[in-house]
Amino acid sequence: MSQQVVTRFAPSPTGYLHIGGARTALFNWLFARGRGGKFLLRIEDTDRARSTPEATQAILDGMTWMGLDHDGDVVSQAARAERHAEVARQMLEAGTAYKCFATQEEIQSFRDAAKAEGRSTLYRSPWRDAAADTHPDLPCVIRIKAPRDGATVIHDAVQGDVTIRNDQLDDMVLLRSDGTPVYMLAVAVDDHDMGVTHVIRGDDHLNNAARQMMIYRAMGWPLPVYAHIPLIHGADGKKLSKRHGALGTQEYRQMGYPAAGMRNYLARLGWSHGDDEFFTDAQAQDWFDLDGIGKSAARFDFKKLENICGQHMAAMDDAALLHELQDFLHVTDQPTLTGAQAAMMLEGMYCLKERARTFPELLDKAQFILTNRPVEPDEKAAAQLDTVSRGMLKELTPQLQNASWTRDSLEEVTAQFADRKGTKFGKMAGPLRAALAGRSATPSVFDMMLVLGQTETLNRLADAGQQSD
Repeated sequence: MSQQVVTRFAPSPTGYLHIGGARTALFNWLFARGRGGKFLLRIEDTDRARSTPEATQAILDGMTWMGLDHDGDVVSQAARAERHAEVARQMLEAGTAYKCFATQEEIQSFRDAAKAEGRSTLYRSPWRDAAADTHPDLPCVIRIKAPRDGATVIHDAVQGDVTIRNDQLDDMVLLRSDGTPVYMLAVAVDDHDMGVTHVIRGDDHLNNAARQMMIYRAMGWPLPVYAHIPLIHGADGKKLSKRHGALGTQEYRQMGYPAAGMRNYLARLGWSHGDDEFFTDAQAQDWFDLDGIGKSAARFDFKKLENICGQHMAAMDDAALLHELQDFLHVTDQPTLTGAQAAMMLEGMYCLKERARTFPELLDKAQFILTNRPVEPDEKAAAQLDTVSRGMLKELTPQLQNASWTRDSLEEVTAQFADRKGTKFGKMAGPLRAALAGRSATPSVFDMMLVLGQTETLNRLADAGQQSD
């Protein structure tokens, strides 16, 4: 491909970054990055009543969390209104657009009559071919001259060839009577001016392509490649909505899903590369192509998301995982880790991230690090600390004082102690978990001992043993 690939993500800043929008951004990012191209970000903020700075920031924050970096500055569509109007005027001069002086009442009257007679209600303006000297000195809109015969074929990289009869296309308005451009014009002009080669977006925009293509052809611009991707549905097969759970990327961030897992899962949602389920960003960029996108709507599955996220947490660099954990604590307004806690978390990450699928699960496994002395056992753990068990811990403590603090040594000392007591280590594990973590479900006892260190471990065991006196 000789021409550099340029893709874009163009959300409207009227709310959070929807999970469907995040997938669209991801597909554009993967396609561009995998081909050494550019991925651009445009905020379609022409609806001034609904667009807010807060919503724009929410989109930017969502993109940052997802790790979807864009090239160049963020483009504001509203700031380019004069350029959009300029193109409409150029079309007017070239004869591919015309001034229409019809009032709303006249247009409605036309549609009412057409409906009554069983004709198409697409408005056919009497001003389309009117001579300029017949134009009244009145407000007007500028309309495009849509083709009346034949058909428009959208050569879609996902949907295949989509044919729309031209008699179903109206002479759409380009400029309103107050001189402001319409959305359809703004999108086509911006895509052209930004050099977008591939328009990858939701299939709810498929019909828009035919109308935007009219502008391209009227201006003599080369068409981009269109790729309209199916929407995301819930597990019940219906369009994803609030009833299916979280919709915005910020919600997934606050629920504690790692960004790498979200990227992997969303990439797999509607696109496939053989039977591969788990893959890295580098692999996704290398593999991603438009041919792999299916035509059917993808179904969002939380269990699959959690499975993929768990695999990414297990594979992630420990320091990177700790950094994301601290970000999670920040966005959920939880206490930050102390320096000592962060150091122990990093040291113990090998056993904490095992089988953890989200950051809350990781934190739950790390409670033995995050709790302070004296350890307060929960109800289930407290049941493990009866008088006999506490006495056993009291006897074990001095045995551990002389152990070299390695896993082999700790296993040997506890096994010998259990043997002398005529029991098995399994009988001691519950009281040890309760004493060290205050929980009955924890990482391995020996992992906790190694992470806590000798002094802290012995102090916690002594605390539990003293209560047997």
